[in-house]
Order: sequence, then C-alpha cells, then structure tokens
Amino acid sequence: MKVLVTGSAGQLGQDFCDVLRRQGVDFLAPDCDQMNFLQPESIREGIHAAAPQWVVNCAAYTQVDKAEQDREQAFMVNRDAARVLAESAQAVDAAVLHVSTDFVFSGQQRDQPYLETDTTGPLSVYGQSKQEGEAEVLKACPDSIVLRTAWLYGARGQNFVKTMLRLARERDELRVVADQIGTPTWTRDLADAMWQLMQKKQTGLFHYCNEGQASWHEFACAIVEDARALGYALKVEHVIPITTSEYPTPARRPAYSVLSREKIQALLDKPIPHWRQSLGLMLKELQQCPDC
Repeated sequence: MKVLVTGSAGQLGQDFCDVLRRQGVDFLAPDCDQMNFLQPESIREGIHAAAPQWVVNCAAYTQVDKAEQDREQAFMVNRDAARVLAESAQAVDAAVLHVSTDFVFSGQQRDQPYLETDTTGPLSVYGQSKQEGEAEVLKACPDSIVLRTAWLYGARGQNFVKTMLRLARERDELRVVADQIGTPTWTRDLADAMWQLMQKKQTGLFHYCNEGQASWHEFACAIVEDARALGYALKVEHVIPITTSEYPTPARRPAYSVLSREKIQALLDKPIPHWRQSLGLMLKELQQCPDC
C-alpha cells in the first residue's frame, strides 16, 4: 500500500503518519510548498506523480473566526481543494479518506448525539466550507471515506489543552465557556481509527470522537485536575464557568455537537476510549516531550 498524506505537519497529520510508520506503510507527506491547496494544479500534479492507493486529507483551513472575514480562502481550501484532491485520486484509482468536522451541524439538537444521517446546518463560514467539501469529495470519488470528528487535541501542534496549560501556569483564574457541549478527541485515537477504516475498505460517511461528552468548562477543569495530579506546576486556583454571550466570537459555534459513534464502533477492533482516559494519556505524552 502507498499512501499520500496531506496536512502532515498538523497535530492529526503527525499522529497519522506515526501510525503508518508503525505499520511499515510506504507513504508520502508533501508539505504546503510541494502541494499547495491554493493552487489546484499543484494538487493534481502531486497526486498524479505519486500514484498512491490512498489519499488521506488531514489538511484544512481551521481558523474558525478568521474564516468569517476570509471566506474565499476558507472555501478554496476546505471545498475547492478537497474537490480537486478527490478528482485527482479518482483519476489514479486511489481511495480517499477526508477528515471533516462537527461544525457542519447547527447544534440545536440536544437530546441525542448526531448521526451521520442527520440534517446538517452549519452556523459559520468554516462549517459551511467543510460541509460543501464533504459533498464534493463524495461526489468526485465514490471510494471515499468522510470522517467527521470534534474538539481535537494532541501532544503536537496548538490546541485547547495546550492553551489551557499555558494559561493555568500564568493566571490565578480561568474563565471558560460552559454552555457549549461536545466531545474532546485525542488525535492519536482518531489516527488509529482512520487506519482501521482504511484496512476494512469502508466508504461513506462516519463519525469518530472519544466516548463521553463535556462542556469546554468541564474539559478545562479536567485538564487542570489531571495535569496537577501528574505534577505539572500550575498557578491557577479557579476555573470559572461563563456563557457564550460572555465570550463573543466572530463565528457562531454549535451549542451541542456530540457525534454518535455507533456506526464506527461496530467496525473497530476495540472499544472507543473515554475522553478522560485519553486526556490523561496525552498529558503523560506531553510530559515526555516538553518541546512539542
């Protein structure tokens, strides 16, 4: 098997490339100079030259708030480049795994996790661009997996966990939104699930996140609690819950974006870990890599 991985410098891309290394898989991980998502011909040339069996797209425009003012570039990366990537993969008989997001949902559903079949309704430019990217990928390359996920964090790259740890070292008090509910998801767990889906030759739309759910405030409290138990030196004394209206942002976030894991769990070789379990493992990993 030969795999081409886009977005390999990101937190998910790095963990997925680690999975491929452990499996002894031949893979290419072009950087943004070698495959520029703002230049369609660069994508076509890269995929045709590589002639892989799989194209795994971990690249995305993820600056949710900036996208509100940078709509054109967000759609160029998340929709248009995704379409060209899928068309190019189809032309060389490659399958595609495309990573998407919980932001395709409106968040108005509160009684149960979102199924793959539930109606989407993004609230932001970022969510709209990812939703349209999903549709383009599935249309251009029938042998595609679109995998939605949520609230990603890992030992490498920038994310909520690392931001909270930095602020907890600097401040006595943190104020964190408590009325947005989702599921923190460790990139290492997601990367393993991606590999399993590829091995099982699946196609179509799937959801993956860790088990359980939390508000951002609950997530922040868990980060502080678990990090302190592991010996992290933290200054913070209080983590204060606030409302979304007290922390306004340019882009609207879904108030509830928990994803159902029922469909993908039936295919995986082991139970999906709970987010608290995975958070502890990630914090231990981060201790071993202070420069991550």
